[in-house]
Amino acid sequence: MKRRRLLKGLAGLGVAGGIGYWLSRDYWDGFIRNPCFQTVPEELKQIELWQTIWKDVDTSQVWDCHVHTVGLGESGSGIWVNPKMQSRFHPIQLAQFKFYLNASCINSTEQADTAFLSRLKLLVNDMPKGFKTMLFAFDYHYDSNGQPNKNLSTFYVPNEYSAKLASQSPEHFEWVASIHPYRPDAIDELEKAKAQGARAVKWLPPAQNMDPMSGRCVAFYKKMEQLDIPLICHAGTEKAVQGSDTQELGNPLRLRTALDNGVKVVVAHCASLGKNQDLDSSRLTMTDSFDLFVRMMSEYPQNMYGEISAILQINRHPRKLKFLLENTDLHSRLLNGSDYPLPAVMPLISVRRLIKSQLLNKKWLQDLNMIRQYNALLFDFAVKRLLSFNGHHFSSKVFETKSFFSS
Repeated sequence: MKRRRLLKGLAGLGVAGGIGYWLSRDYWDGFIRNPCFQTVPEELKQIELWQTIWKDVDTSQVWDCHVHTVGLGESGSGIWVNPKMQSRFHPIQLAQFKFYLNASCINSTEQADTAFLSRLKLLVNDMPKGFKTMLFAFDYHYDSNGQPNKNLSTFYVPNEYSAKLASQSPEHFEWVASIHPYRPDAIDELEKAKAQGARAVKWLPPAQNMDPMSGRCVAFYKKMEQLDIPLICHAGTEKAVQGSDTQELGNPLRLRTALDNGVKVVVAHCASLGKNQDLDSSRLTMTDSFDLFVRMMSEYPQNMYGEISAILQINRHPRKLKFLLENTDLHSRLLNGSDYPLPAVMPLISVRRLIKSQLLNKKWLQDLNMIRQYNALLFDFAVKRLLSFNGHHFSSKVFETKSFFSS
């Protein structure tokens, strides 16, 4: 891949601004493209790393709670991708699209749905028995009148398709619905999703254009609370999915309306990227989104949770990871997800950077970089299990998420 294309793709993923720093500090692990090697060799399952990461973990309880369903809809799945993503007139989005295809090991756009599914099943089969991934549906961007706007949508994954994949492969998958609260049929769709086994609802406010603080969402929240279905909601700045660039909708403080209505809210990525207005301050000071998230975790100990996908990425400051590791009182409310296929976008995670940030023992470097060439899900899980700061690790319960989503 040419350097220009690399930088454009990383710009679309929100990390190009730090690429010079990343390279100058020798943070590059040597990978640009995912080689998509097949099944993890048996000899790698005998090494110390493998034994360490699975020690004291009940694998029957391990559900990766943040996995995107990827495809192009050629199989009749109903998946739709904005044509801008494949247009040379939109070079940043095109480069981003190519990164996603490579991360998902999709070699042909004519069989994207099938290739994604085959690869993901292969990755899950590499894991110990009981491991599952929770497949996300993804709704359109909606306008204030409750109408979908395809021009401002990046992609669409129907609830029906994610539900179908989970029902056809229950040993591999659970599923998560995506329902825009401004839809006229939102509550009906929520009841339908729950009946079809949805484990949660996923929102990405900056891309989908919903305001979690709006009174328009209250009826939806009340039904969520009644059905006991959690909300997995992105918070902080969004870079991986483009929409109308309404970044303030990702403010963690805007989730109070959902929390006050009894909804269990899981904050994706622990709001670990960007800044938002401090709505509690008369000056509306721009404040690190992560710090607002931490404030909310203290304010809502009964029904607010953090989800730790993407926190390894090079555009996240190490101090946030260190805070989460050290504050062990939060671990009972942290849930693991990978944000797959992003861990397979190779430049996004630097093992060397984690080592130099004193978050990872350097003895794991070679084995982790070997594993990531075979299995991005395993790599993401392994790095998080091996993280350490001042003697603190993420507890095994952070990874045993089944009990939260199946209660």
